[in-house]
Amino acid sequence: MGCWHDLVCDDWRPKLLMPINRKIMGVKRGNQRAIFGYGVGTTLFYSTTNLVSSTGVMSYDTTGVGTARYALAAASYGTNKAIFGYGDGGSGVSRTSLTNLVSSIGVVSSDTTGVGTARRELAAASYGTDKAIFGYGYDSGSFSITNLVSNTGVVSANTTGVGTARNGLAAASYGTDKAIFGYGITHVMAVSSLTNLVSNIGVVSSDVTGVGTARLQPAAASYGTDKAIFGYGTASFSTLVSLTNLVSSTGVVSSDTTGVGTARSGLAASSYGTDKVIFGYGYSGSYVSMTNLVSNSGVVASDVTGVGTGRSQIAASSYGS
Repeated sequence: MGCWHDLVCDDWRPKLLMPINRKIMGVKRGNQRAIFGYGVGTTLFYSTTNLVSSTGVMSYDTTGVGTARYALAAASYGTNKAIFGYGDGGSGVSRTSLTNLVSSIGVVSSDTTGVGTARRELAAASYGTDKAIFGYGYDSGSFSITNLVSNTGVVSANTTGVGTARNGLAAASYGTDKAIFGYGITHVMAVSSLTNLVSNIGVVSSDVTGVGTARLQPAAASYGTDKAIFGYGTASFSTLVSLTNLVSSTGVVSSDTTGVGTARSGLAASSYGTDKVIFGYGYSGSYVSMTNLVSNSGVVASDVTGVGTGRSQIAASSYGS
């Protein structure tokens, strides 16, 4: 296992050209606000969060709650709440399965004892209008396992995975009640563009041949109430990109759209304002806090000067109807 997989190792800082995440993030129809949280930066690990208003304005740092960690995932559940889960607390070996619930007003709870396999570099999304799913990830090898989350925020035990095991992918909801996992890197170090659809009862489909540039550490979120967007990431292990791929209301991924904004990876994305998206944070040669807003027709805007501590391998979700 190379050091780039175990981000926090001796001499880890120079290797952050390829921070692993993924982020991702859940979305619910009707959710107005978003929350970005946790991550890795110049002073190692954070539990810091940043709230996003219904108009896409990012707040300054809120003192973190729970275990500081990175390479976790987040999604909304219960129509207006959110959950952060899993990740790595440091030293490259302390994978966790703990979770932190987020209330409908954006208050993060203390740690909840984890359920399922501890891992990092997984992704999460909402499905079935009020539930969530965590999927895939890494711990001494890639996984294709999933963990469903009830509409009260209870995480289930592992479900045997479907599709190619991988990590550093992203996920989003689409079609109002389904979800899609996409991109990432496999256990044989192959960067991927394949996707896996999730039904409205949380069943993951087999691999769908990928569309667009294969990459790891992109971010994804739902826009326009029933579509999704994947954006940014690292292609070929070293090339940061800003391109995007739109996902239709039936889960069909489009070819690459020329990117807007600073190329970076290890960022996160969430819906806000019921039908728009915000990409935020990441690593572009340094840790950044810049954001890019996405309209309800999937058009990405240029960079907005960041607010809060620049960091990577962060997670985000919508919340608050």
